[in-house]
Amino acid sequence: MPKVVTKKFSQRPEKKKEDKAATSASAASAASRAFGPLFNKDLGQHILKNPLVAQGIVDKAFLKPTDTVLEIGPGTGNLTVKILEKCKKVVAVEMDPRLAAELTKRVHGTPDQRRLEIMIGDFMKTTLPYFDVCISNTPYQISSVLVFKLLEHRPVFRTSVLMFQREFALRLVAKPGDSLYCRLSVNVQLFAKVEHIMKVGKNNFRPPPQVESSVVRMEPRNPPPPVDFKEWDGLMRILFVRKNKTVSANFKTDTVMEMLENNYKTYCATNDRMIEDPLDMKKKVQGILETVGMAEERAAKMDQDDFLRLLAAFNEEGIHFC
Repeated sequence: MPKVVTKKFSQRPEKKKEDKAATSASAASAASRAFGPLFNKDLGQHILKNPLVAQGIVDKAFLKPTDTVLEIGPGTGNLTVKILEKCKKVVAVEMDPRLAAELTKRVHGTPDQRRLEIMIGDFMKTTLPYFDVCISNTPYQISSVLVFKLLEHRPVFRTSVLMFQREFALRLVAKPGDSLYCRLSVNVQLFAKVEHIMKVGKNNFRPPPQVESSVVRMEPRNPPPPVDFKEWDGLMRILFVRKNKTVSANFKTDTVMEMLENNYKTYCATNDRMIEDPLDMKKKVQGILETVGMAEERAAKMDQDDFLRLLAAFNEEGIHFC
């Protein structure tokens, strides 16, 4: 736990350095005894300490007695023990062996011991087992990659309740016209229903993070939409690089035109399709945008149906984005 230094301003003479060192060492020792292992901020270790918040997260997961729950970053187990009260089994993925040992000690000799499996390692490099529900006090530096790894998991899980940095959470749930509406918003909402369910202040953690947090519930669409994600994301990259510009303007850059022309030629070559001679890619793209009535639209205010219709129109003409 980080040492807290309190400065007192007074006219009293300073104590001897030896006394200060002894006091500091005593305080550090007391903190260590009171709070257990030191937390590594580089790994995003901010342990949720408020039991009411932990219980609220578990309640929002609507767990069933038959559920297997995947918990990412269990830390010392404040959430874990509450999850175990409601489900059949918990699989906890923890990167820090010290915290994994603390969690093991916490359940040792209890009925929960046999229902808890701890996987020590990097979540991003771990092959995930089957699970029904995911609950996570997420290390904020892996928020985006964690979301997409979960959405790619098969078989599709039922739901997840995830803690994120407040701004990231608000981007996940943003709607067309919102200031935080972005490529992350549309990519996640294509594959899942996302709902903001709880704000969590920084003082509910030990040590407190620099930012406020929020909890979201993410329910994957089942079955997943029949969309090639690489194609979809390629189009979103173009549209959201300047989301408040018109769609037509975003397609007029030389880099975009060169990429689309190369992809079009590749598609025609592999599908025995004649290439126009001469090929005017700008005119072809503009024609598609005008046909679907989106040349003057702006990505910041377009919804999922708009994007799907635009992608289908390009693909029908042999224009691809990956």
